[in-house]
Amino acid sequence: MEEVFPQTLLILGFPVRDTVVSTWITIAIIIVGAWVLRRTAPTALEMLVDFLRGTIADVMGSVDPDPFVPFLGTLLIFLVVANNAGVFPLLQTPTKDINTPIALAVVVFFAVYVFGFRQKGVLGYLRELASPLFILDLIGQLSRTLSLSLRLFGNIIAGEIIVAVIYRLVKPIAPLAMVGLGLITAVLQAYIFTILATSAISSAVQPRSSK
Repeated sequence: MEEVFPQTLLILGFPVRDTVVSTWITIAIIIVGAWVLRRTAPTALEMLVDFLRGTIADVMGSVDPDPFVPFLGTLLIFLVVANNAGVFPLLQTPTKDINTPIALAVVVFFAVYVFGFRQKGVLGYLRELASPLFILDLIGQLSRTLSLSLRLFGNIIAGEIIVAVIYRLVKPIAPLAMVGLGLITAVLQAYIFTILATSAISSAVQPRSSK
């Protein structure tokens, strides 16, 4: 079961978790993949961007989704690749390390404020926050951040443990079905995380009267 949990490697004498190395490789794969698609299949890349834009627009409602597509689209693509990275030899799933989901959730937490400031202005957004329910709003945002990270981590690590246990019991062939199910779950968790992040940002940029 040790292989399920992050291990520490020594790189140039510095201790680095294998999930961090896999995160670096995941980022490289996404960058190279985007470059290859742009060169060889620009239509497919445009279709991907249109899909991301449509998905975000469905949640944003009347708000123009274009300013949010780069951040939220990158988040979704990263999570889809990262959640499935463990399928490839020598790679680990970055999101099975609790630090990765927490880092992503914290990024979303601050992105809500950044987009809120950009959409309504610093004073305008702060004026909306300065209400008698500010403390409750802040607690809700912090709990949302915690929920985002724990939901992603819990589902990914649970899938890894189940596959590892089944492999120990019945060896290589039987766990293939669980691996296939894990791939579907990993994509679904990436989608859910992104939709929840989109909803949080949408709440920040929508006019207060429409909420």
